[in-house]
Amino acid sequence: MGAIWVGIDVSKRCLDVAVRPTGERFSIDNDDTGIKNLTKTLAKRSAQLIVLEATGGHEYAAAYALMKAGLPVAVVNPRQVRDFARAVGKLAKTDPIDAKILAHFGEAVQPPARPVPDQQLEEIGHLVTRHRQLVQITSMVSVGAPGMANSTTNLSFSSSAYATVLGATLIRYSGILAPSFLS
Repeated sequence: MGAIWVGIDVSKRCLDVAVRPTGERFSIDNDDTGIKNLTKTLAKRSAQLIVLEATGGHEYAAAYALMKAGLPVAVVNPRQVRDFARAVGKLAKTDPIDAKILAHFGEAVQPPARPVPDQQLEEIGHLVTRHRQLVQITSMVSVGAPGMANSTTNLSFSSSAYATVLGATLIRYSGILAPSFLS
């Protein structure tokens, strides 16, 4: 069998995966358990490249886990993929189709996988974990989740402000994860 190309369409809750040329498609939760299962599944495939779009941070945890497992990962600019899809006549917009287009983009364009030195990878992992925690806290405060009834606006502001600073730090690491996104 020839080279395997994987496209992953990332959303806040779900990872839609397409494998090329086999045509296999599946969805998995975008949480720690889902990402762990995805990493194990893709490690068995010996993919030439795994392509994800930069989606404002929702891709960080999956990209980090896949890179840490030693898999070749490219986080690409969504505009480039949209232009590619238009060029090949794929105008429909659903997550499974987007994953399929990402796999096709990986095969046709072959964006470079970005190896990350171990120390930077660990630092990114800690930032990703903290970012998830802060997003979770912020959403709990904003919806008035049980146990958060005595929360003050100050807590909401400080966790939101901290999440913003942390997000900016992660964007700095985007140069490692997706340099093409910055150009």
